Amino acid sequence: MTHNPKHDPNGRSVRLGRRGFLRGAGLVAATAPLAGCFDGLGDRDGAIRNVMETANSLTYRVQRMLLGMNDLAPEYSESEIRQPQRPNGSTDPRDPDYLALVASNFSPYRLEVKGAVGKPLSLSLGELRAMPARTQITRHDCVEGWSCIAKWTGVPLSRVLDEADTRADARFVVFECFDTLGGGAGAAKYYESIDMRDARHPQTILAYGLNDQGLPVSNGAPLRVRIERQLGYKMAKYIRSITVTNNLSGFGGGAGGYWEDRGYEWFAGI
Repeated sequence: MTHNPKHDPNGRSVRLGRRGFLRGAGLVAATAPLAGCFDGLGDRDGAIRNVMETANSLTYRVQRMLLGMNDLAPEYSESEIRQPQRPNGSTDPRDPDYLALVASNFSPYRLEVKGAVGKPLSLSLGELRAMPARTQITRHDCVEGWSCIAKWTGVPLSRVLDEADTRADARFVVFECFDTLGGGAGAAKYYESIDMRDARHPQTILAYGLNDQGLPVSNGAPLRVRIERQLGYKMAKYIRSITVTNNLSGFGGGAGGYWEDRGYEWFAGI
């Protein structure tokens, strides 16, 4: 399935409290991540697909109405960190260019920021660490059903976007990653995307630190994004570059992310 986030961004809600209404609106859509793709539901005539797309679009619109631009995800005290951050997704990329960076302790690493910007950037880890940082203790919610509280440190993505002089008409931020998932003809580089509203949220950071230590390889070193109001698969790891764009059709399968190309919702709000 190919979504067009410009007109029909997909959504899903899994949290309680004032966002409980969103769960009802997205109840049908919530089965999509477990199925992995709509074909697995036997959707021969497109009826199930249409219902899910309608529910996804509804939850996206409702959540945007209920949540303010800067409403924060819950933050926690250090005493509530009771275990190491559980890794999600790929944990040990074997891509040769990534392995070369690991072998050199990421010293040659550069984050490329390009696309709809007035000033393309190429930033080293040292330059990223020299920018004003944010530290937050938040809960990671995985689509598989588990959660984990951890302390993250990084530079706000909004600061990097400002440094790159993002164009006023830019609508999306795409994270392109080092890790390849799948095998054979189905192998593809991981990528993800968010809209500009989530990109500029105060808790959206490019994290290089975890629990007062450097970010481990299993958790996405040298750089991963934290998008605290979305599910874990949106938080791309092993980030190679950031592209600012008005259109997602030129990336991967055009649905906005590696898993979205395989049937997951593009907007995974919590």
